[in-house]
Amino acid sequence: MSIRAVVWDVDDTLFDYTSADRAGMRAHLAAEGLLDGDGSVERALARWRAATSRNWRRFEAGEAGFEEQRRDRVREFLDAPLTDAEAEGWFRRYVAHYEAAWSLFPDVLPALDVLAAGHRHAVLSNSSITVQEHKLRTLGLRDRFEVVLCAAELGMAKPEAGAFLAVCAALDLPPHEVAYVGDHPEIDGRGAAEAGLLSVLIDRRGAAAVGAGAAPPHRITALSELPAILGAHTRFGAPSTFG
Repeated sequence: MSIRAVVWDVDDTLFDYTSADRAGMRAHLAAEGLLDGDGSVERALARWRAATSRNWRRFEAGEAGFEEQRRDRVREFLDAPLTDAEAEGWFRRYVAHYEAAWSLFPDVLPALDVLAAGHRHAVLSNSSITVQEHKLRTLGLRDRFEVVLCAAELGMAKPEAGAFLAVCAALDLPPHEVAYVGDHPEIDGRGAAEAGLLSVLIDRRGAAAVGAGAAPPHRITALSELPAILGAHTRFGAPSTFG
C-alpha cells in the first residue's frame, strides 16, 4: 500500500492548543478581574472546557450554529444572560489573549519538511474555515496544505466517516492512500481507522486510551516517528531516519 497524502488535525496536533488555551485564559481572566473567581486558573479552565464541549456537541448535532455555540459558551461560563453583542465582545477579548499565546509544537516543521517531497498534505478539523485558515496563516503553515476542510462548512464532523471521506475526495485519492494524524483517540484515531485511512494517533503525553475498534490507530509520541510509519506503508525506499 502506498500512502500518497497526509491529512492533519490542527489543535493539539500541529498547534499547541492546550498551552495556548491555558495561557490565554489566565491573561483574559486577569484582564476581566475574574482571576480569583474559581480559586485557580485550572478550575476556570475546567469549567470553560466543559462549556466548550457541551456547546460543541450541540453544534455537531445541528442544534446551534457555529457562532451561537461560542456565545453560549460564554453565557454558561459566566452564568449570565448576556446579549449576543456582550457575549461576542467577551469572546473576542478572550481570543486576543489566546492568539497572543499561539505556537507550534517544535516537531511540526521538521516533520513537514521531511515529508514535503513525497506526500501531499491537507487539513481536516472540527472547527470552521475562518478560524483554522486564520490560525494556519498566523503560524506560517497555510501554504503547506493544498486542502483545508472544516466541520462548520462540511456540515459533518469527525469521527463521522463522511468527514474523512470528504477530504479524501478533495484530494482525489482513495482512503487507503491517505494517512490521518490527530491527537484524539476516538474522534481522530478510531474515526480515521474506521473510515479506511491509515490512522496515526499523536500521543505526546503517552496517556491516550483508544476504545475497542476493528482497526486501531498507529500510536506515536512525537512526529519524528511518523516518517517511519509512512515508510512502512509505501513502496518506495526505506523508512526515514528523521530525528
